[in-house]
Amino acid sequence: MRTLPVVLAGALALAGCGKSEAPADSPAAGDSAVEAPAAAIEPTAAMGEQVFKRCMACHTIDAGGRNGIGPNLHGIVGRAVASHEGFSYSGAMKAKGGAWDEAALDAFLEAPMKAVPGTRMAFAGVIDPADRKALLLYLKEQSK
Repeated sequence: MRTLPVVLAGALALAGCGKSEAPADSPAAGDSAVEAPAAAIEPTAAMGEQVFKRCMACHTIDAGGRNGIGPNLHGIVGRAVASHEGFSYSGAMKAKGGAWDEAALDAFLEAPMKAVPGTRMAFAGVIDPADRKALLLYLKEQSK
């Protein structure tokens, strides 16, 4: 007799697991209509300013600002690599050459030690592509 309530509870729970009818405003099973994914938020420079807060322990961004553990990043977009006056760059960074265009910055920010093996920038990187894009927009805005 004690098992009857347990069996009944189990039966009721299983009955609730059955297939339910689709709401009237959603496509029925087998319909070719597919719900569109939610629109992604387009990264902005303002979002990038928030991402840059991760960088502030080592970098400044103000025009004429001081170097910290890392160089001042004002005007970084388009600037020659390892060229900020008054900062002592690693040999690896000096050997990289080129300019910090958006593609080079994107690759470096994603994985600094992979992009420039031997860099002294001990930061794992900005993994999220949307965060990197926002950060690049912010850095580009600071380069004007």
